[in-house]
Amino acid sequence: MRFLFLISAFLLVVGSGQSQNIKILEESTNLPISGAAIYNASKSKSTTSDIDGVANLSRFSVDELIFIEHLLYISGSYIVSDITNRTVYLKPKIEGLDEIVVSASKFQQSKRDIPQKIINLNAKSIAFANPQTSADVLENSGNVFIQKSQMGGGSPMIRGLSTNRLLMTVDGVRMNNAIFRGGNLQNVISIDPFTIQNTEVTLGAGSVVYGSDAIGGVMSFYTQTPQLSYSDSLYFKGHVVGRYATANKEKTGHLDLNFGLKKWAFLTSVSYTDFDDLRMGSHGPIDYIRPEYVHTSGGVDSVVQNENDQVQTPTGYDQINFLQKVRYEPKEDWSFDLGLYYTTTSEYSRYDRLIRYKKENLRSAEWNYGPQRWFMGNLQVTKLSSNSNLYDKIQSTVAYQNFQESRMDRDFNKTDRTIREEAVDAISFNIDLEKQLGKRMEFFYGLEYIYNQVISNGMIEDVQTGITMPTVSRYPNGSDWQSVAAYTSLKFKPNPKFVLQTGVRYNHVMINADFTENNAYLELPFTTTKINTGAFTGTAGANWNPNQTLGLRLNVSSAFRAPNIDDIGKVFDSEPGSVVVPNDDLKPEYAYGLEFGVKLNFENVFILDMATYYTHLDNTLVRRDFRLNGASEIVYDGEMSTVQAIQNAAESRIYGFELGMQVNFTKALKLKSHYNIIGGEEEGNNGEKKPLRHAAPQFGATHLLWQNNRLQIDGFVKYNAELPYHQLAPSEQNKDYIYALDGNSNPYSPSWYTLNLRTQYEFSDAISLTASLENITDQRYKPYSSGIAAPGRNLIVALKYTL
Repeated sequence: MRFLFLISAFLLVVGSGQSQNIKILEESTNLPISGAAIYNASKSKSTTSDIDGVANLSRFSVDELIFIEHLLYISGSYIVSDITNRTVYLKPKIEGLDEIVVSASKFQQSKRDIPQKIINLNAKSIAFANPQTSADVLENSGNVFIQKSQMGGGSPMIRGLSTNRLLMTVDGVRMNNAIFRGGNLQNVISIDPFTIQNTEVTLGAGSVVYGSDAIGGVMSFYTQTPQLSYSDSLYFKGHVVGRYATANKEKTGHLDLNFGLKKWAFLTSVSYTDFDDLRMGSHGPIDYIRPEYVHTSGGVDSVVQNENDQVQTPTGYDQINFLQKVRYEPKEDWSFDLGLYYTTTSEYSRYDRLIRYKKENLRSAEWNYGPQRWFMGNLQVTKLSSNSNLYDKIQSTVAYQNFQESRMDRDFNKTDRTIREEAVDAISFNIDLEKQLGKRMEFFYGLEYIYNQVISNGMIEDVQTGITMPTVSRYPNGSDWQSVAAYTSLKFKPNPKFVLQTGVRYNHVMINADFTENNAYLELPFTTTKINTGAFTGTAGANWNPNQTLGLRLNVSSAFRAPNIDDIGKVFDSEPGSVVVPNDDLKPEYAYGLEFGVKLNFENVFILDMATYYTHLDNTLVRRDFRLNGASEIVYDGEMSTVQAIQNAAESRIYGFELGMQVNFTKALKLKSHYNIIGGEEEGNNGEKKPLRHAAPQFGATHLLWQNNRLQIDGFVKYNAELPYHQLAPSEQNKDYIYALDGNSNPYSPSWYTLNLRTQYEFSDAISLTASLENITDQRYKPYSSGIAAPGRNLIVALKYTL
C-alpha cells in the first residue's frame, strides 16, 4: 500500500508540473536526447535534459529566449512559449565527427581530437542488437573478434592481440587483475549488458593512460548514471525487460529503478539469465556435431548417445547480475558516485575440454568451471570547474574488487576429481586532472596505485568416499602484484582543423611470490621470486580535418605489459600431455605501434573510414618447452607430461587494414559495412617464424538499415574468411578436436557467413518489442579458435516496458 501511495503521489506531482516540462528528441528517430544543455542568453539560468530527454523549464519565464545545445546535435534557440507541443527536435551533426569519448584521457573530449580509432556503442544501439552477454556487445562493434571455448565465455581479440594484452575497464576502474592469462578469458561476461550506458573500444595501444596490458586496445564500459530530478519533484523511472531465445532457450528477466531527488539519485538494477544447452546449425562441417557425451549416475560413468547431435551437451548455465549506484551532487560542478557491482554464474562446463578423445573414448567425465564471481565497490569524486592553478577538472577514484573462480575436472571412469580455486583481492586508486593552458592547449595528468593479492588452493577429491587431500595449486598462494604509475598528456589545438596530442607514462611493477607450498609437489629450483621493474611508454599523434570532406589521423605509440602472477607462477595442463610450470626469469614485453587513418565524408551521403596499422612486440611472452631440474617431462595429475613455461622467447610483428563504409540513401535508409584484415608472424629466438595465435581470419559485416519514427529494421550479413592449416599457430594445430578437418585430415578454420534480420518497434513511449532472427539459413560454424559451435537459426524476442 505504501508503494502504491508513493506512485500515486508521484503521478500527481508529475501531472501538476507537466506544463513546465519539454521533451528533446532526435529528428527522424524520435529518440530522447539526454544531457542537452539549456540556458538563457546571460547563462544565469540553466538546466539539463534527463535520460528520457525531459527538461523542466520552471526557472525560465514564458517569454524568455533559451538556447538548447548538445555536442552531437545542431544547436537552436527558442522562445519558451513558442515551443510547439512542448517538444524540441534536434538534428544530428555530421556523422561521428563530434561524438564525445571519455576513455582517451578520463575526461570528455570530441572524437575528432583523438588520433586513434575509437568505436563508440551507446545504450540505444546495444538494446537494438539484443546481446546475450557483454562479449556479444563487443562483437557488434565490428572491429572486435570474439572467441568462445564454452557458452559461458567470450574472449576478445583486437588487432591480432588478445586476453592479457587487452585492457578492460568498468566506470574507469581497471578490471584486469594479476591472474589474467594469455589463454582465452571469459571475465567480460561479468558485465551486465542491460546496465551499459556507453562502451568505447580504443583500437591500439593505451598504455599512457592505462598502463600495463593496454597493448592491443582498451575496452571501456560505462554503466548507467543515476538521474537526478533537477527540480522539486521526485524523478522516477524504471524498466522491465523479458527476453527469450530459441537456440539455447534463453530466459532473461531484467528490472531497473531510478529514484532522483534534487541532489541525490539512486539506481538499482537486477538481471537474471538462464541458458539451456546450445543448438548448432544444420548445414556445415560434420566434425562439429556432438554424437555422444558422458553421463554419470550412481557414481558410474557411461557414454550415452546424444538424442540430437546438434545440441551441445552440456553447455547451459545461469547468471545473476546486480548493480546499485548512488549519486550525490551538492553543487553543479561537484559529484560523488558510489557503485556496487556483483555478478555470479552457476557452475558451467568448459565445453572444448569435454569433446576431447583419448584414443577411441572421451577423455573427461567432467571439466567444469565453478561459479565465476565478481564484486566491485568504487567511489568516484569529480569536480568539473576550479580556479586552482593546478587543475580545472579533477577526478579521484578508489575501488575494491574481489574475483573468484575455480576449476574441477575428472577423467572418464576415474574417481579422483581435481579442484583448484582462485581468488584475487584488488585495490586501486586513481587521481586524474585536467588543466586548460590558454585557449589552445589542454594538459592532462594523473597518478595510479594498484595492489592485487592472490589466494590459490588445490585439492584432489575422491568422488566415491568424499575424502580430499591437498595438491599443487594453480598459482603461488598469497602472492601479490603491485603497480605505481604517473602520466602526463598534452593536447595542442592551434586551430579548429588541427590537433596534436602527446603523452608519457612511467609505470613501476613489483611482484612477490612464494612457492614453498607448491614445492612439496614440484621441487622447483627456487622458493621465492621477486620482480621489480619499470617502464616508460609514450604516444604522439595528430588529427587534421582540413575541410568537411577529409580527415587524417596519425599516431605512434609505445606500450608494455609487465609479467603478472599468471606468467611467473602458473601450474596447469595447457593441452593434453603438457604442463606449464613457474618461471622466475621474466621481463616485460614492449610494443611499438604506428597507425594511419583516413576518413572521407562526401556531403554526409557517402562516408569512408580507413585505417592501417603496424605493431612490433618485443620480448614477447610465449609458452615454450622448458626444463624443470633438467627434466623435460614430469608427472602431473597422474599423467606424464611435457614441461612448458612462459618465456621471453619471441618477437611478433602484426599488421592490418580496417575499412568502414556508410551510405545514407535517405534519412531513413542506410547501408553500413566494415571489414578487417589482420596478418603477422611470431619469430622465436631460434629464428623460426610461426603464425600468430590471436590473429583472427579476415572478418566483417554489412548492414542495411531502415529507420522511421517508431520502427527500425536491420538486415545484415556477417562473414568470416577461411584460415587453412598452414596459417594456424602450432598451439592451434594441436587442437584438432575443435576444428574441422581438411582433405588431408589436418585441422583448419572454414569460412562462413550468416544472414540475419532484426527489428524494433515502439508501440508507445512505454512498450517496445525487439526481435532478431539470426543465422536464418541455419549455418553450422565455429568462429576461429572457438571450442563451441555458434548458435544455429535463432529467434530472440525481447519485450521492454517502461514504468
